[in-house]
Amino acid sequence: MHRTSVFLFVLVSAVAGVLLIILPWTPEWTDNYLLLSYPSLRVLVGSGFFRGVCSGLGLLDIWIGFWEAFHYHEQQ
Repeated sequence: MHRTSVFLFVLVSAVAGVLLIILPWTPEWTDNYLLLSYPSLRVLVGSGFFRGVCSGLGLLDIWIGFWEAFHYHEQQ
């Protein structure tokens, strides 16, 4: 059971990390329905700094997931 939970953690971390790396640089990031009614928030979310922070969090998420996989060991 522990092996399955580690595998799922690594899988979710990798997928979330890849999404956080790629999505901020697509047009859908700022041209979505949720941000149309908040123009000041749209400017903030569209800034390069905010997109870079999101991509950095994605890299960190991938690193944490794979670190957990590499340091996994079976309990006896």
